[in-house]
Amino acid sequence: MADSWVSDAHRHLGVLPAYPFYGGGPVQPATAARATVAQLMADLDAERTERALVLPNYGVPDPDVAFAFNELVVEAAQADDRIRCGLWVSSRADDVERTEAALALAGEPGVRALKLSFLLGGRADDAGLDRIFAVARRHGLVVHVHTSPGAASDIDQVGELVDRYADDVALHLVHFGGGMSGHIKLVGGRFFDWISAGKRVYTDLSWAIGFAPRWLAQEISRRGVGHDRVLFASDEPWGDHAGELAKLRAAAGDGELATAMFHGTFDKLYG
Repeated sequence: MADSWVSDAHRHLGVLPAYPFYGGGPVQPATAARATVAQLMADLDAERTERALVLPNYGVPDPDVAFAFNELVVEAAQADDRIRCGLWVSSRADDVERTEAALALAGEPGVRALKLSFLLGGRADDAGLDRIFAVARRHGLVVHVHTSPGAASDIDQVGELVDRYADDVALHLVHFGGGMSGHIKLVGGRFFDWISAGKRVYTDLSWAIGFAPRWLAQEISRRGVGHDRVLFASDEPWGDHAGELAKLRAAAGDGELATAMFHGTFDKLYG
């Protein structure tokens, strides 16, 4: 397993402009960000990444930047069969026109997901979500949602999307709740309750705190469910491919769970 190729269910493409985060001077912290498909493919080869879901890069508080990368990720998906892509969309009323332009690409070859993050605004009760999930349902796309502690991205808020939409739309919860509280809520029961209720819920463990991957693997083994709902994800250039890979390999071992995390579940959702 240590030398095998893997599938990466969450990474970004596009270079963000410098921005004065947190009151400091303008910086570009994602130093491994890539601007071109050729640079992306070189990274995949170097990492031994067999397949990848590529999403528009985002992080600066300007939605136009993320929306502008939609055509780039579609280009990547159509340039090489190893790539699948997700489109940046937004539930904010101010982003309706830009989101409609993005949704018009939903039927393009290689598109497998719609990417939502409330970090740039929006909430889990926005009226615009119905439209986004309707398009996902029509095209058989996964809705890929960022989670992190507090505010609109907290698992208590994002979990409302699972309750409301995941009966018939696959929902990928990025970062497994995004922190201590989210991990405990999910491994402690909520993730497995959703699966038992028939919800089409998936997750990745990028950014996960040290105890969470081990505990999740143990609970999957104990409960006998969930092995086909967890994917490897690097979150490059914000994450660290080598570190995320080592963390998940240590938790998953080299049996059925590892095969599903590194290959099988990606093929099911995005392949």
